[in-house]
Amino acid sequence: MARYGLPDNVEFCSRCVMSNQKVTPSLVQKDTKEGAKHTLIFQDGVCSACRVQELKANKIDWHQREKELLRLLDKYRSNDGSYDCIVPGSGGKDSIFQSHILKHKYGMNPLTVTWAPHIYTDVGRRNFDSWVNKGGCDNFLFTPDGEKHALLTRLAYKNLLHPFQPFIFGQRNYVMHMARKFNIKLIFFGENPAEYGGFENEENSSKMNTSYFVDDNRKNMRISGLSFEELTTQHKISEQDLSLYLPLTNEQYQQHQPDPRWLGYYLNFHPQSNYYYAREHVGFEPNDQRTEGSYSRYNSLDDKIDGYHYWCGHLKFGVGRATHEASQEIRNGDLTREEGVALVRKYDDELPKRYLPDFLDYMNLTETAFFEIADSFRSPHLWELKNGEWQLRHKVS
Repeated sequence: MARYGLPDNVEFCSRCVMSNQKVTPSLVQKDTKEGAKHTLIFQDGVCSACRVQELKANKIDWHQREKELLRLLDKYRSNDGSYDCIVPGSGGKDSIFQSHILKHKYGMNPLTVTWAPHIYTDVGRRNFDSWVNKGGCDNFLFTPDGEKHALLTRLAYKNLLHPFQPFIFGQRNYVMHMARKFNIKLIFFGENPAEYGGFENEENSSKMNTSYFVDDNRKNMRISGLSFEELTTQHKISEQDLSLYLPLTNEQYQQHQPDPRWLGYYLNFHPQSNYYYAREHVGFEPNDQRTEGSYSRYNSLDDKIDGYHYWCGHLKFGVGRATHEASQEIRNGDLTREEGVALVRKYDDELPKRYLPDFLDYMNLTETAFFEIADSFRSPHLWELKNGEWQLRHKVS
C-alpha cells in the first residue's frame, strides 16, 4: 500500500514531531518516482536525528572540536591573500554565519559561491546583497539558463513531484566545479545530514562522503526523472547544458583532491543563534510575514519556489515544513514537544498561496494541472479522500 519504499506503519518520534516517513537526505540523482528511500531510523520510539542531537548536547567536547578546526584551517591557510577555502550559500542565515565567522574570527579568506534561486524573493535578494556587501567575502553568483532550468523544474515536478531536484543538483555540484577551477581544496558545507536523520554512520565525521560529489556513470544518471537520452532527444537539453549540474568524474576528483568538510562538526550550529548572528553582522532580514506552511520567518527566504519543495514533500511523505522546523527547534530546546505538535497540526497542511501564480507561470502549468499532478503522488497509506478533501490518515499527537 505504501509508495516510495516507505514503511506501511506510521510512527512518530516520542521526543520531536518527526515521523518515520521522512526520507533521509540521499543523493538526489538517485531520486525516482517509485524508487526505495532510506527513511528515518527509530529506536525505542526515538528517531535517529534526536539521538544525534543528544550526542551533540551531552558527549561532544566543543572546545576540543574547535582545536581540531584550528589545526585544519592552519593546514590550508593562505599567506598571500589567495582564497583558502570555499563556502557555498545563498545569503541565508547559515551561509552568512559560516563565511563570516571563518573570515572574521578564524582569519581565513573564503570564496563564496551561489547557485541562483529559481525566482528571487525581494527579501532574499536584499539578504544576498547584504551578505556580499557587508560580509567581507568575494562571491560568484551563477544563474543557469532560465529557459532550460525552468523546463527541468517542470519535468521534475511532473515526473517526481520534486521541483527542487535540478536546483539541488546545481547547488551541490557547482561548488565542486568552482573549487576545482580555483584550485581550492578546503570546502565547507554546513550541518551533517545525520543531524536530520540521514547518514547516521557519519555523525561523528567531519569529512563528507565522496558519493556526494563523484559519479562516473553520468550517462546512467536521471535528472528530473528522465535519462540523458530522453533529455537530449525529447527536450533538446545537452550534456553541456547540464555540465554544472553534474558531479565530478572520479578522475577529476582524484586530480583535484578536494577536502569537503561539515563545519557543523566543529562548531555547534544553532539555527536561531545563526539568525541573530547574521542579523547583527550583515543586517539579515527576516520575512515580512509568517512563512506559509510553517510558523517561522527566517528560514529559506530567498526563493519563491521554496515553499512548494516542502509542500510536495508533505504530499509524498506526510511531512511538511512545520514538521521539519518544529522538530529541529524541539531538539535544540527552543520548543517543547507540546508546542511543536500544536504548530504542526495548525500549519503543516497549508498550501503556499503567496507565490502560486509565479510558480505556475514559471512552470507553464495551469492550476488544474498543478493539483492533478500533485494528487497523483499521494500514497494511499498516508492519505484518504473524504467528502472531496484529502486528509492525512495519521497526525502527530
